[in-house]
Amino acid sequence: MARVLAVVPDLMLSSKVSAMLGAAGHEVTVVSKAPTSDSFEADLIVCDLESVDAVEIASLPAPVIGFYSHVDIETRDAGRDAGLELVIPRSRMARELPDLAARLLA
Repeated sequence: MARVLAVVPDLMLSSKVSAMLGAAGHEVTVVSKAPTSDSFEADLIVCDLESVDAVEIASLPAPVIGFYSHVDIETRDAGRDAGLELVIPRSRMARELPDLAARLLA
């Protein structure tokens, strides 16, 4: 279906993201650092907002699902202020990621 770039440095979490999106038929590439625009090829980005600069990731040419710890309001606000398409708590990402991805890819 779609090429998804997962910027998730935490091994356990990246495995979950990869498994969820892979089961939905997507080709998932997991990286620990955000790419530069020169090295970027994906239809969707899923990222841990604690590990990226929200403004930089928002400048890449693909929609972004950014997730954060539900208690980290500053990180949530940074993602929203940067203009990311979806900024969601980690718990929602863990429950709804395939559906959220499908919505942005439609």
